[in-house]
Amino acid sequence: MTKISNYLFLWATGGCLYYTFEVLFRGFSHWSMFLLGGICMVFCTWQGLTLRWSDPLWLQILRCTVFVTSMEFITGIILNRWCGFEIWNYDNQPFQLFGQICLPFMIIFSGLCCFAIILGGYLSFWLYGAEKPWFHFL
Repeated sequence: MTKISNYLFLWATGGCLYYTFEVLFRGFSHWSMFLLGGICMVFCTWQGLTLRWSDPLWLQILRCTVFVTSMEFITGIILNRWCGFEIWNYDNQPFQLFGQICLPFMIIFSGLCCFAIILGGYLSFWLYGAEKPWFHFL
């Protein structure tokens, strides 16, 4: 039951943080970004806990950035293209794919992933007694 509580807490924390981040920097957000932000926060923490924080931080950031970008692409295709919600459109950005993902936002997501990995690791340790995270760069 503790694992479920931990992941629900991380999901809610990630959802709130990402939704707030979008409102602060874009002026608005969409409820689906709460769900997506929560899923990404859970992944960022889960991958570290699963590997016992053994991988260097740069590799964890890369892994999480690929996951987050993939999730954004899938979410964008479903919500923006199929459902027509038009939540975001990166058509005017360099190195974009179908207007759903782009290199500049992938770089931004890598910074958010670094924050999520560290925050999720320590929240799991402090609140749920998970293994203490330790981070190394090489």
